[in-house]
Amino acid sequence: MIKHLRSAADLDAATATLILDTAAEMAALAGREVKKLPTLRGRTVVNLFYEDSTRTRISFEAAAKRLSADVINFSAKGSSVSKGESLKDTALTLQAMGADAVVIRHSASGAPHRLASWVDGSVINAGDGTHEHPTQALLDAYTMRSRLGRLDGLKVAIVGDVLHSRVARSNVLLLSTLGAQVTLVGPPTLIPVDIAAALEPKTKVSYDLDSVLPDMDVVMMLRVQTERMQDSYFPSAREYSRRYGLDLARMRKLPEHAIVMHPGPMNRGMEITPEVADSSRSTIVEQVANGVSARMAVLYLLLGGKA
Repeated sequence: MIKHLRSAADLDAATATLILDTAAEMAALAGREVKKLPTLRGRTVVNLFYEDSTRTRISFEAAAKRLSADVINFSAKGSSVSKGESLKDTALTLQAMGADAVVIRHSASGAPHRLASWVDGSVINAGDGTHEHPTQALLDAYTMRSRLGRLDGLKVAIVGDVLHSRVARSNVLLLSTLGAQVTLVGPPTLIPVDIAAALEPKTKVSYDLDSVLPDMDVVMMLRVQTERMQDSYFPSAREYSRRYGLDLARMRKLPEHAIVMHPGPMNRGMEITPEVADSSRSTIVEQVANGVSARMAVLYLLLGGKA
């Protein structure tokens, strides 16, 4: 088993499948009256978050606690980081405290890779800049497999702000490793020309959402990350929604078995309408629940659990 999870590229097909299979076993705990396992008792997991987060931070905290680990939540706000402490000095502090695993979210792409060179424990990337978010890709893959029964051969459209999306990058890498066919869809300004070839040669690119929908098994809508945009990437929110938003009319173009996903948080009414987000085809709430199981599996396996 790997020591760190810094990128979806760290996972080969066998390791990724092992994590998904373990996540399925962890999910079975949710139905028990006592949901905790003693597996990581005596281990310390630090959630080191330099960016705001709700789903990911709480999900990792719940996952670690269900495995009986001690959890330390570190927020950059109100810490020595606000006084100018560097990431390296923070890492050395965590090292001195004996952290067995550090879950890091950081605005700088590559921060988890640097952190891994400064601490002895495992490093898990919970999102670094516009680079990657590998555990999100794992929970997405787990959700697809749970709903559709397989990953190999699935056709998956990832739609929207690919340029700024770490979720898109990790999903392209992981899903391609597991045999799925990924198509990136969005306006030309939000899909870098070379991104498909750079990430995975088999990845396709389309600028026309309506033309790809009839062939897809999965449609994953991405949030338009206006907070990362310095320029105007499309004429208006209304125009973006008209061309790339998923509404009921577009959802009807999908095959009957197809599912709709979104990593959250959603801009309801922009990239996805409330009617679609709350429909029976939507897996958005399932993704949140599956995130705990997937992250339990990652912590369990990285910190010495046996297959």
